[in-house]
Amino acid sequence: MNVNDVNKDRRRFFLMATSVMGGVGTVAALVPFISSMQPSAKDQAVGAPIEVDISKLEPGQMMTVEWRGKPVWILRRTKEIIDNLGTLNDVLRDPKSESSTQPTYAANQHRSINPEYLVVIGVCTHLGCAPIFRPDLAPLDLGPIWKGGFFCPCHGSRFDLAGRVFEGVPALLNLEVPPYYYLDKTRIIVGQDLTDSSSKNN
Repeated sequence: MNVNDVNKDRRRFFLMATSVMGGVGTVAALVPFISSMQPSAKDQAVGAPIEVDISKLEPGQMMTVEWRGKPVWILRRTKEIIDNLGTLNDVLRDPKSESSTQPTYAANQHRSINPEYLVVIGVCTHLGCAPIFRPDLAPLDLGPIWKGGFFCPCHGSRFDLAGRVFEGVPALLNLEVPPYYYLDKTRIIVGQDLTDSSSKNN
């Protein structure tokens, strides 16, 4: 091997090493930039909207995300659950959500934009306890009229699978529905209305 071949090999090595280091540097520079596009934990705590992927949620399943330091439940309701909502009005305190907190687009029987998905803040409206998801039908401890819902073990408040409160329990209001909208069929923005988003983009 002559001197020229050695120099060519060295040149190739240094060129590859420089390219690799340049690539690593570019990625390192992009990480904080990309991170800055996501809301920080502090921003989320004061109410920055969050994006939620619901693509893996099966019918009957519920997931929990955090917004403003509170749990937000997203429940994918089955057809049976949706059909049962209309049979409970006589045992609910506020079946039409006239006294409760929700955006206007959720002031309906299913309390949601899309009847298949419930988006609700998982905090009892009595004293702020955390209700338990009880999807079982007519369990012994909740009685024959129970068609699935949320039970608060602190003081016994009950809510159906639209977050509507039952009569005769300490809680007076339905579970709160936060502002939200769909980016597409599998992604939800929680913490912002579509109208708010549109006005910021104009």
